[in-house]
Amino acid sequence: MLNDDEIRLQKRFVELAEKSYQQNIYFFTDFLGLGEQTLFHQVRRQFAHVPCTLFGGHEACERVMVRFGSVDMMGYEEEFPIRCLEIRPAAPKFAETLTHRDFLGTLMGLGIERSVLGDIFVAEKSAYVYCQDTMVDYICDQLSKVKHTIVSCHPVERIPEEALPHLVERTVNVASERLDVILAAVYNLSRSQVLELFRAGKVFVGGRLYENNSGQPKEGEVISLRGFGRFIYGGVTYETKKGRYMVRVQEYR
Repeated sequence: MLNDDEIRLQKRFVELAEKSYQQNIYFFTDFLGLGEQTLFHQVRRQFAHVPCTLFGGHEACERVMVRFGSVDMMGYEEEFPIRCLEIRPAAPKFAETLTHRDFLGTLMGLGIERSVLGDIFVAEKSAYVYCQDTMVDYICDQLSKVKHTIVSCHPVERIPEEALPHLVERTVNVASERLDVILAAVYNLSRSQVLELFRAGKVFVGGRLYENNSGQPKEGEVISLRGFGRFIYGGVTYETKKGRYMVRVQEYR
């Protein structure tokens, strides 16, 4: 059962899509988390005639905007209104070790809504933050300290490779290709723990809430388990003599 805010958001998706189609103008959402992306996919058929693209600034991003419209429909291109900011310590030698939560908490402490911020990637003692382009000047002007560390903030054209999550490939031994079985093996959880996570709405496949614990993921799908991580499912590599399966996964780390 959807709450009032979720219903309003779905109506907003439909409204933006129809405006884009009727006015021949691109429209963009704010950044959407996985739960909000699920709401988008639930109403996507209502505006199937309108091309949509999901993007968060980099293909590794989990939080994305939706762009309504396309070059074929509009006759012109318009980039996503997304910029990347580098937040780095003024004196790296004396800086604290800062976490994703530290950077996000500081940004939210500036009075910024989560919806204008995309993914945050932390590398060494710096962070790279994707945000709406309208927020760049405000963040750069206002952000001067994260916890006790003095920082500087400025836009960058691209995020350095070392700051991006890397895919680590491994194989896991499972009794079947059921998603609950795979998640239990990947994250070393019991089946009962995984079932609780399904019930709590913590499992997402391809950016959508996934509630069928016995479902079988498709090769290439991105599977996210809130609080644990995400990985790309690579399918079965071979079947053992005992009838078990070796499946390949690529974890984001």
